Amino acid sequence: MKWLVILSALLPLSGMANMLNNNNNNPQQPGYNPSQQRMQTQMQIQQQNQQSKLQQDQQRDSQALQRKLQEQRDAASQRITQPQSGQRPLLRN
Repeated sequence: MKWLVILSALLPLSGMANMLNNNNNNPQQPGYNPSQQRMQTQMQIQQQNQQSKLQQDQQRDSQALQRKLQEQRDAASQRITQPQSGQRPLLRN
């Protein structure tokens, strides 16, 4: 859900950057505006930074999930192989 909100926030930036890119990147074209081009560049850089942060966040969350799953597997394995008090150990085939 968190990623959906972040991605939906990035989409308008992408659309605006493309619109500015198509309309204002040629000095010979009527309507050329260098300040809009600077704004477009800044928006593209911001979008790239946000995408990079999103990828890092996803990678960190994925690694944390993998660690948690491994810990659960290890704990379950110990419960299976270690006998409870008063019980005989389980024999593995």
